Amino acid sequence: MFVLELTYTAPVERADALMREHLAWIDEQYAAGVFIASGRKNPRDGGVVLAAGEDRAEIERIAAGDPFAEHGVCAYRITEFIATRTAPGLAAYQQRLP
Repeated sequence: MFVLELTYTAPVERADALMREHLAWIDEQYAAGVFIASGRKNPRDGGVVLAAGEDRAEIERIAAGDPFAEHGVCAYRITEFIATRTAPGLAAYQQRLP
């Protein structure tokens, strides 16, 4: 499991100009079963995504395909963790320690 933290590296107006493309990319990742939750940070200096997966390189590749990243509007910080406990509705995403 991964937490993807986006931090804007450009004025928010540049992010707003790319928002339609960014949200289409987000929707593609939900449809592919990769993203579980996402949203803006408060204060609005970026966003956070919870992603399912076990291959960090694949998650990094996906993040690099975000229009925000492609256009230099944000930087990603990717944190991997093992989701050994979840809310009942997320039980399918539980992982076992190695």
